[in-house]
Amino acid sequence: YSPITMARRHVTRYDEALPTFAAPSPERSRNMSAIKSKNTSPERKTRQALHRDGFRFRLHATAIPGSPDIVLARYRTVVFVHGCFWHGHECRIGHIPRSNSEYWKAKIDRNVTRDARNFEILRQNGWRVRVVRECSFGTDVGELIEELRKTRHDTGLRPRAA
Repeated sequence: YSPITMARRHVTRYDEALPTFAAPSPERSRNMSAIKSKNTSPERKTRQALHRDGFRFRLHATAIPGSPDIVLARYRTVVFVHGCFWHGHECRIGHIPRSNSEYWKAKIDRNVTRDARNFEILRQNGWRVRVVRECSFGTDVGELIEELRKTRHDTGLRPRAA
């Protein structure tokens, strides 16, 4: 089997019952549903920086655990562009809301657990996992590009023509 097929076989779904909490208000629900999960500004900027440097990639590969935002198959690297709030990063952006905080803590904890599980499956299948965070965007993208350049240089891969 290919690494992608093997990774797909290890994906598990949530079987446990989710705790019940107060339903978010209609206004909060409307606000949260308007938040995009794909093609966010940090994600687009990451793609632009990679493309400008000659790296080619696939987007939102659903066959790979966690549906990474960017897949650089040539480099066996997947990139997740994470919003600090949704992925429980401990920074000023990643705080838990004061209203209905139990609900949000449980939801974000599930996201963090799912991320860790997906990252482990990917690493076991030979993928390098990189995370670009909303709060440290510029630094993370710069480090990612430097790492990919080094890999390209060490392996003798040439950038693809535009």
